[in-house]
Amino acid sequence: MSDLIAHNLIAPYLSSMSMDDPLSLDRQICFPLYAAARAMTQAYAPLLSRLGLTYPQYLVLLVLWETDGETVKGMGERLYLDSGTLTPLLKRMESQGLVRRERSAEDARSVRIYLTSEGRALRRKATSIPEAMACKLGLTLEEATRLRRDVQRLFEVLSQSHVDSAK
Repeated sequence: MSDLIAHNLIAPYLSSMSMDDPLSLDRQICFPLYAAARAMTQAYAPLLSRLGLTYPQYLVLLVLWETDGETVKGMGERLYLDSGTLTPLLKRMESQGLVRRERSAEDARSVRIYLTSEGRALRRKATSIPEAMACKLGLTLEEATRLRRDVQRLFEVLSQSHVDSAK
């Protein structure tokens, strides 16, 4: 499958490049992805600031709105965040009254994260964010679906490549 993805996602990009200067910033596959990720986070900022949230806090809430009581370990796996990043983030959210952390009764080493009533109430206020972002992006539903699928596929290829190289 990764050969198919490389062929469909990366080969057309590489074949359109002039090989005059392969180290030119404009010729790097990674740079537009990096710049787009930063721009996407910045596009969310004004929408989230109205709710008193940062983008990482919003991601935590998205997970908890789906799975209240997620473990810290599970949250880290879902968001691809290590505990050194996630723990201070959760502490800030706890001090804001959005979440509470509890040691698991089944396993004292495990900590679960629960929404507070304030954290649950933010869900209603956040329901307009996906639509507002869709308007900012200016993509049709089909384009947005295809873009998300292609980026997810690229992520999976890179993740598998990382796993394979670690063996």
